[in-house]
Amino acid sequence: MSNTFEQDLLSRFLRYVAVDTMSDEQAVATKSPSTEGQWELLHMLADELKQMGIDDVHVDEAGVVIARLAPTTNKKVPTVGFMAHVDTADDVPGNGVKARVIDSYDGSDILLNEEHTLAVADNPELLNYTGETLIVTDGTTLLGSDDKAGIAEIMSAAAYLLANPQIERGEVELIFTSDEETGAGMDNFPYDKINSEYCYTIDGGGRHVIESECFNAATVKVRFEGISYHLGMARGRLVNALTMAAFYINALPQAESPEATDERYGYYCAQNISGTATQTDLTIYLRDFDLDTLKRRVAALQSLAGATEALYHGGKVTVDTSYVYYNMALVAQEKPFAMENLHAAGKELGFTLTEELIRGGTDGARMANEHNIPCPNIFTGGHNLHSVYEWAALPAMVDAANLIIKIVEVGARA
Repeated sequence: MSNTFEQDLLSRFLRYVAVDTMSDEQAVATKSPSTEGQWELLHMLADELKQMGIDDVHVDEAGVVIARLAPTTNKKVPTVGFMAHVDTADDVPGNGVKARVIDSYDGSDILLNEEHTLAVADNPELLNYTGETLIVTDGTTLLGSDDKAGIAEIMSAAAYLLANPQIERGEVELIFTSDEETGAGMDNFPYDKINSEYCYTIDGGGRHVIESECFNAATVKVRFEGISYHLGMARGRLVNALTMAAFYINALPQAESPEATDERYGYYCAQNISGTATQTDLTIYLRDFDLDTLKRRVAALQSLAGATEALYHGGKVTVDTSYVYYNMALVAQEKPFAMENLHAAGKELGFTLTEELIRGGTDGARMANEHNIPCPNIFTGGHNLHSVYEWAALPAMVDAANLIIKIVEVGARA
């Protein structure tokens, strides 16, 4: 691709990360999208798509933008979709992003600010981009490559396809979602408004990594109800909900925590807690590649609730479980053409694509399991996601955009 294409991709990315789109898990129950900034970016994307000359652009009330590129072939070709999400996580501040472009990286540590340095010793992948363009943070926020790099790559690929109608293509669907980071983005997804027979989320990480298998995920809400008494007269009467919650958390196996597991090992994660001695609410994330094992973890938490009540007589523990998404591997196996086209496209570009597991999930996992649409995940070029040390490599971003274009070409030969 030309330098013009690279600059288009970079300028889009910088424009998108400047929009404040951090999602709010506490607001998703009453508001979709959960934050106004997500609407701002969704409308910006819709306007840009129309300016490209795309007539079929739909902004759905669920916080989704769907656009279609008309086919350039008369052959019957399955519609292919490409999907990315507009929101950023709240693990560290995700608004007020001030991205910095390093035009020709010299291979040394990168000073982000007086407190934070992006060290090569901790990020050896940096050396793969010596002399290339990198994008980093100012050390106070995340960057937003998850998933605004994916958005920019889809948008630049679409603009290229429209400018080069000689590239044979079937119908191409572009899908931008909201609130992916909260797990609620697909709750009201308008499946009746899409035509995609297979789809790809552009929501991965390092260069040339692709994924077709992810965690099964459940969120468990645990409520502890104590018995309140004046502390001076509490003996034999007071049951402290905070103490119950602390016991409950400490009983979770440390060997099955996020910080102690990798590869196919799942975990329990106490994610947040709030409350008083009278009532305390705890949220626990459960993850596992095997669904039966995930269900065993749910059963263990229910049993632990009973044990907690027995030890803290008079206290009450309630457990509410919701399954957020499921492993998309089965749909990928049943409809292998999505991965076949992806590998074929990579081969034609000379990429050595590496398959890895997603120790997390994407909107594609829900699309696969809720609507039987295979939806593998493609790299974006981002690293250290959800962190003030996040960085993105422009060459990898260009590769992702090229892969999108080539998948469209490969699919048109079907």
